[in-house]
Amino acid sequence: MSQAQAGSGSRARRFTLNSDGLRHPWINWSAGYAVVAGLISTVLGLMNVAHFAGTVLGVTAFFIGMVAQLVSATREQRMVIVVGVVAAFVGLGLGIAHGGFTF
Repeated sequence: MSQAQAGSGSRARRFTLNSDGLRHPWINWSAGYAVVAGLISTVLGLMNVAHFAGTVLGVTAFFIGMVAQLVSATREQRMVIVVGVVAAFVGLGLGIAHGGFTF
């Protein structure tokens, strides 16, 4: 009975960006940066007093995300990068709407 339970259990799925079995540390780092900086840019872009930081983070996350999208190797990487690029674009737009690159 214990053998039937051990054999019928499925392995836990792990989240990985490297579904092709190869390592892509720079693309994975770029995808992570695009998501984190894009989300922070969106939050900062909503604030009138932090629009400069939101705009700068939005620009950097957008361009790093677009370059990562250009050289991405797996579907998982592309999905994460698109989320980051969209968040960066929204943060960039909000930052520009509240004053952009002016102090």
